[in-house]
Amino acid sequence: MIKKQIILFSLLFPALHFSQKNDSLKPGITTSISFTIENRTTEAKNYDLSVESSSPFITPILKSGSISLTANESKIYIVPLKIAAEAPQGKYSVIVNGTDHNTKEKLVYTSELIISGNRKISLTTLDYPEFVKAGEKITSTFLLKNNGNISENLILESKNAIVDHPPKLILSAGESKIISVIRKTSVDLGKNEYQNVNLTVYSDGNFSQNQTAYSTTKIISVKPVEDDIYHRFPVSASMSFIGMENRGSYEDGFQGELYGKGSIDQENKNLVEFRAITKNPVAFNSFTRYEEYFANYKRKNLWVHLGDKNYSSSFLTEYTRYGRGGEIQIDLKKISFGGFYNHPRFFRDIKHEFNVYSKLKITKESEVTAGYLLKIPRTESPEINFTNLRLDSNAHLPYIAAKFKINKNLELSGETSYSKTEKTDGTAFMVQTAANFEKIKGNALYMRASPEYAGYFNNTSTFNGNLQYQLSKRINVMANYVQDAKNFQRDTLFLAAPYRKFLQYGIQYKYAKYGNLLLSNGSQRYQDRLMPREFDYKENFFRATIDQQVGIFQISLETQLGKTKNYLTGFSGNSSFYTANIGFEKFKTSFNIYGSYALTSRYQLQNQKQVYYGVRILSRFSDKTHFSLFYQNNYMPEDYYSDRNLFELNFHRQIFHGHEFDLSTRYNLQRGELGNKDFMFSLRYTVKMNLPSQKIADYTTLSGNIKNLGVKKTDDIRLAMGNHLSITDKRGNYIFKNVIPGEYVLEIDRSTTEMNDIPDINLPASLILNEQENFFNFGLTTAANIYGRIEYTETESKSAFAQFTIQKVKKKIENLIIEATNGNQTYRKIAVIGEYFDFTYLRPGNWKVKVYRNGLDKKFKIPIDQYEFELKPNEIKNIIFNVIKQSSEIKYQQESIRVTYNENRKQK
Repeated sequence: MIKKQIILFSLLFPALHFSQKNDSLKPGITTSISFTIENRTTEAKNYDLSVESSSPFITPILKSGSISLTANESKIYIVPLKIAAEAPQGKYSVIVNGTDHNTKEKLVYTSELIISGNRKISLTTLDYPEFVKAGEKITSTFLLKNNGNISENLILESKNAIVDHPPKLILSAGESKIISVIRKTSVDLGKNEYQNVNLTVYSDGNFSQNQTAYSTTKIISVKPVEDDIYHRFPVSASMSFIGMENRGSYEDGFQGELYGKGSIDQENKNLVEFRAITKNPVAFNSFTRYEEYFANYKRKNLWVHLGDKNYSSSFLTEYTRYGRGGEIQIDLKKISFGGFYNHPRFFRDIKHEFNVYSKLKITKESEVTAGYLLKIPRTESPEINFTNLRLDSNAHLPYIAAKFKINKNLELSGETSYSKTEKTDGTAFMVQTAANFEKIKGNALYMRASPEYAGYFNNTSTFNGNLQYQLSKRINVMANYVQDAKNFQRDTLFLAAPYRKFLQYGIQYKYAKYGNLLLSNGSQRYQDRLMPREFDYKENFFRATIDQQVGIFQISLETQLGKTKNYLTGFSGNSSFYTANIGFEKFKTSFNIYGSYALTSRYQLQNQKQVYYGVRILSRFSDKTHFSLFYQNNYMPEDYYSDRNLFELNFHRQIFHGHEFDLSTRYNLQRGELGNKDFMFSLRYTVKMNLPSQKIADYTTLSGNIKNLGVKKTDDIRLAMGNHLSITDKRGNYIFKNVIPGEYVLEIDRSTTEMNDIPDINLPASLILNEQENFFNFGLTTAANIYGRIEYTETESKSAFAQFTIQKVKKKIENLIIEATNGNQTYRKIAVIGEYFDFTYLRPGNWKVKVYRNGLDKKFKIPIDQYEFELKPNEIKNIIFNVIKQSSEIKYQQESIRVTYNENRKQK
């Protein structure tokens, strides 16, 4: 009795709740809806009732009934409903039709209900290979299903593989798709490794909710790079033949180079670098290597250098001086100290330099350095010219430099130095600051050296600074100023750049994602440092620059209009420049085309016309071959201080591993030349070697036996482990000799076994071999198979009240997931209800086969959803999974229950 009342209450309560709130209902539930049946006459009425819905997804559990009403009486009629899980979102109607027993008068009552949307996407890893060989494809399959009642617009994406399906997919409610994801592996993989394949599914417009599934596969290298028993040090040796037409005379010869850089021990604690370059057979320029010999050694707190390099003590005392000597640095965390000796090779006024210093680290980015530099002049020269300073004796230069990180936005650094000789003394100082705020960024440097200062600079000053203010996301305001130092002690290897005083200020506007416009104004002063001078002018200018990407083309256009005062000739005039640069990349080749037209008053002639044009092509045919071509017809006179390329052709080819060939030819203007062109070519052959520096392991062996577990033979079976091969003898024994310790994958060649033979363990198998003797045994047996079927049946409807029939839902084909596992291996397949499935080539042993509902409607029941059994060799196991569609069995209280309302209401 109590059970019947609970059933009635469960039907009645949702009806009352829904009638008051009209809330939306979730699909896949059983609920009820109430109707108020009224008799507004003065006579008693008996009505036959029938129920129908506006959609087959809304099923009335009781489709017919009857009700008796006295005069002016109202009663509640409750209709239980079954809402299908796949019922789409929207409004639906439930209609009660009534017919009077006597008069046949018709009554119609209608009530609306709302089915809410249910979004539920599931993504399951279905199948993937446990092993593949390098160069093969990893194909992983994933099951994507829409378990909701809304059609979904889905986006498929994989970050490390290719989705074998259009990137956008429409999946209707209840629909499922099998998605394949493919990843190509590299055939050149040097070691076995695991690689992941992932698939991510987004619902279009709802990117915050996504589903991601993964699979992991081990890649077996087919070209394994075996671990070495030696730690090796990389060294390259090259020989070049160089020829040069130098100012009308031809010269050629060979130049060799030996270079090595790396660690000499396995722990990488001792780092060594060395280089030896023989004498250059032609006149030295920027495109050839100068004779150089050096060696470096580095440990955790120690760095030692012997040989040639650019030696530097500080910005003021000796900024850079190429020479031959030695240097040492010792780092003791908070305190470090060191020093060097240098014999300059390209500055004849100085014979020897000695430097010592000590550095105190205050914080991670703040430090103070104190040092001392001694310069010893060449005494064999009667007059030692130090630019406009005569170095009459040894020069002593103590200095203090500091760098402070004030806060996260501001840095401050500086240096002060004092110099003293027997007759003179001088001072110099430098201060620099850098600011980096959200809207404003800038830095500035000021240096001044007195006339008698004997450091790198003397009797000069310099100021460099730039400022940038971000007015908005698209607009930047900027300014920069440069004033070069006039007097400094540069090496004679290269010429000094022209003296320059430059000011520019302007605004940058980002008008498009790939488009910028820069408008600027400024002035510049250029003066030739060589005598006789080729130029000496001051110019006020306006400049406009546009950078725009159009498809594959990167276009840069620039116009500069200026007023020039020529101090060399005494006249003034206009100077205009029009420049275009176009770059693009196609067919693994980048192209850059340059052109410029100028009408200037900077040089000897007023309104002098200048045309410059050029092209650069860089092409990478493959990882082993690349080529470049460069041409430019001429350069501006201001670039005289450097070697300038007019034509260059380079070709590089890796002949085979560790052997490379380079060919280069060029026409160039040497520094200081304005019109004389020189030709040079170079043929270079390089060998790259790895020389043993430390023995880190000994060879080892792997041996074992393949046990016969009921197969025809275990002899002449081929096994592979990396680059090593072995064949079993008559007793199934095998051995791998002279193997380097490390991780390997052991494989069996199935072409040397019977078709249905299978190892009793998972193969390929990962093995870690140590320096001791290693053993690995396994057996060979006969594979088993599992065959199965998904059978579908329906139960009869049962009703115990008024013999009301229950509507049958149309059968819908469903897909289930069948999983077979023995604990070490797992296989999954999609099985269709009413069809067959199979798992073949299985290892004998204990297996469990389980069926997953995969969103199957609750009205379907699987009485037995898994089997556990032992597979014997060569056995075929047949299994059946039953899917039963069960009808609802409803019991009702036999006594009548009267429910009345205080006020009458008719729902339509």
